[in-house]
Amino acid sequence: MGRMVQAAAIATVATVLAMTQVLALPVAFAGEDEDAMAEMQKRLNEQVMEKPFSVEEKAKIDAYIEDAMKKDLKPPGQPPATWRQGYTCSDLRASSYYDYRNCLYYHRYYGRYW
Repeated sequence: MGRMVQAAAIATVATVLAMTQVLALPVAFAGEDEDAMAEMQKRLNEQVMEKPFSVEEKAKIDAYIEDAMKKDLKPPGQPPATWRQGYTCSDLRASSYYDYRNCLYYHRYYGRYW
């Protein structure tokens, strides 16, 4: 009976050691993931800044809105998929030109956001 207890104890210790090593793996890679995420965010920021929002586009949007209002066209009633509570149109600038344009038109037409 003593040998069975000893064998069970050894098996338990081995299992605990194996689990400790497995659980430690994510901790070892966590720093690498954070570094990779920081690098991806840096590249994304650079891409966004390479294409600054220009005054020409604002004039084009204003012309679109004026033309649509003359034709009495209603703006899209549904907000884009990226829309969140508390957003303004400027929050959509980076995601989509058309979402931004439609938001400005909706805001000018109804005097409120979605």
